[in-house]
Amino acid sequence: MPYQPDHHHRQSVRLRDFDYARGGGYFVTLCAWQRECLFGDVHDVGMRLNDFGMVVGECWAAIPEHFPHVQLDAFVVMPNHVHGVLLFDHRHSAVGAQHAAPLQWAAHKMPEPMEKRGITPNNVIPGSLGAVVRSFKSAVTKRINTMRDNPGCPVWQRNYHEHVIRDERDLYAIRQYIADNPAKWALDDNHPTRI
Repeated sequence: MPYQPDHHHRQSVRLRDFDYARGGGYFVTLCAWQRECLFGDVHDVGMRLNDFGMVVGECWAAIPEHFPHVQLDAFVVMPNHVHGVLLFDHRHSAVGAQHAAPLQWAAHKMPEPMEKRGITPNNVIPGSLGAVVRSFKSAVTKRINTMRDNPGCPVWQRNYHEHVIRDERDLYAIRQYIADNPAKWALDDNHPTRI
């Protein structure tokens, strides 16, 4: 099929004019390329990670080493996708670790225009959610492709789904959803029998 600008132009799924580098909580979902069950399988009601799934978990755990302003919260690796909560502390210095202070929920003034820094909605702001996710996906892809001796092979679908966490109640519900995900795998929209 030839390129058709009206049909092939991809729209951003991000909130327009929202600064994804600001403090707050974000729930992200990333899917494996073509939703292939690449990271392991669900056994009974728990996830059994294979070597690739272990890489995903290790790279996720390393996020704060590269982005000290990011704290990890609930997280699960599923056979063909990942769910996780990232908490951004805008007061955290990029140099050296600091003890986390309570977060200011991003929704209190949402949507807030980005600061006038010459940044367009399509650019990735350093230290933003997009930068964190891009770095994570890149690290996982590099390690998995080294393991399978297949450089350039896609590991992830393009983009990711995000939800700006509104308050403590929203965070609690998301944590519960993540914890329950393996037990509900057969009903998951990403399950191979439902795709």
